[in-house]
Amino acid sequence: MATLNRKAVRRRIHNRIRKKISGTAERPRFAVHFSNKNIYAQLIDDASGKTLVSASTKDKAGKLETGANAAIAAKVGKLIAERATAASIRRVVFDRGGFLYHTKVKALADAAREAGLEF
Repeated sequence: MATLNRKAVRRRIHNRIRKKISGTAERPRFAVHFSNKNIYAQLIDDASGKTLVSASTKDKAGKLETGANAAIAAKVGKLIAERATAASIRRVVFDRGGFLYHTKVKALADAAREAGLEF
């Protein structure tokens, strides 16, 4: 395992998580992903293979600044929760994407909870 890079390790962790969780139309999977510059969040119905709602720092409609820190992650969390509420989605299954539940992931999840999502 010492020869694997960080990306490969994160993918292995994410595969292990994905064996246990999956999204449905009633309770979609809340998937998060972080790059060095952007933050992405999606609500996915795995049964039909469709993305129901998405939000990221690249959205023109969200008017968020580019960056990948905890403050911006909280804004993305609030934005996706607002869009989910507009699409009448309240309950989700959280998928941290192989990232540690720490700083950015925690900020995004807490902001989404405060804005009305249940998970």
